[in-house]
Amino acid sequence: MSGLLWILVVGFIAGIIARILSPGPNNPSGFLLTTVIGIAGAFLATFIGQAVGWYGPNQGAGFITAIVGALIVLFIWNRLVVKRVISDPGA
Repeated sequence: MSGLLWILVVGFIAGIIARILSPGPNNPSGFLLTTVIGIAGAFLATFIGQAVGWYGPNQGAGFITAIVGALIVLFIWNRLVVKRVISDPGA
């Protein structure tokens, strides 16, 4: 249970930092969407880290890898907005 809580807290902070670091005009706006993208990035980083063997079964992603995961999720978000697969909530 503590691994899940760690992913949520780190994901929240990673989402905010990734949004600051991510270039581009079509960043998702809003507190809730930024939080969700950060948490999705933390889950992505945890999944990849456990698959590669960096983390054990009950470990969550580290802070830096969660930020990298959130940046990857933001990159995918930006590509989907550019291709008009999803609408830009900031427009």
